[in-house]
Amino acid sequence: MLKNWKDFWREEDGMGTVEIILIIVVLIGLVLIFKTQINQLVQSIFSKITSQSSKV
Repeated sequence: MLKNWKDFWREEDGMGTVEIILIIVVLIGLVLIFKTQINQLVQSIFSKITSQSSKV
């Protein structure tokens, strides 16, 4: 049984999937933490685009 556990931990087939899921979880966490700051930044950018588009 100990050999089976060692083989399980050495197996690397699913590591790419786990890494991608962890990256996605971290990104979602960052978005949730900085949601208000991101929202304010996007609104500021769009208001500048809107105000300066009339000059073109």
